[in-house]
Amino acid sequence: MSAVTVLASLGPPRTRTRMGRELAHLSDEALVTLLARGDEPALAELYDRFGRAAYALALRVVRDRALAEDAVQEAFMAAWRSAGRFVAERGKARTWLLTLVHRRAVDLVRREQPRRTEPLAEYAGAEDARTDEEAWVTLERERVRAALRRLPDQQREAIELAYFEGFTQSELAERLGQPLGTIKSRMFTGLASLRELLTDPVEEDAWNTRHSES
Repeated sequence: MSAVTVLASLGPPRTRTRMGRELAHLSDEALVTLLARGDEPALAELYDRFGRAAYALALRVVRDRALAEDAVQEAFMAAWRSAGRFVAERGKARTWLLTLVHRRAVDLVRREQPRRTEPLAEYAGAEDARTDEEAWVTLERERVRAALRRLPDQQREAIELAYFEGFTQSELAERLGQPLGTIKSRMFTGLASLRELLTDPVEEDAWNTRHSES
């Protein structure tokens, strides 16, 4: 049975019921490890755990039920193909998977221009909208923190002090005892690396290879 067949058999994520969960005792990260080995039950278990959250997230982006389901299906297929590149030390499996969903949803919106702007009646509840938005902000913050940890210490320090503590570049130069030009260079280089790290997670291995050789 192929991964496509597995996902098709599970049905829409918003109506999926949990059955036959022999892998329910495993962590999310362990499931991704199994996924990298082509384990189809692991794909089904991940779908059970995150299908509904993935659908809600995609729906907020595309504002179309069918497109949201397409985004979820494509994201889980991308996870199936790229699971071998996932490294648990870089972040949680949930963050990695929902980031794939978000990016696939954005891609679908771009392909389906013009984007629909009318709200869906069944998803118009303000409380649900706030909950999903807050969840995504938390996930994105986690991604940024994980990416920052991979920067050289001096670049990370400058960026964290500037963006999280509110220091200006001049104040940083005085605080760190460095010329203003050095601070600007650290900020520029660090932000460029951060942007690259925050691209599609399945491409992060290429970043590691390039920069480990430089």
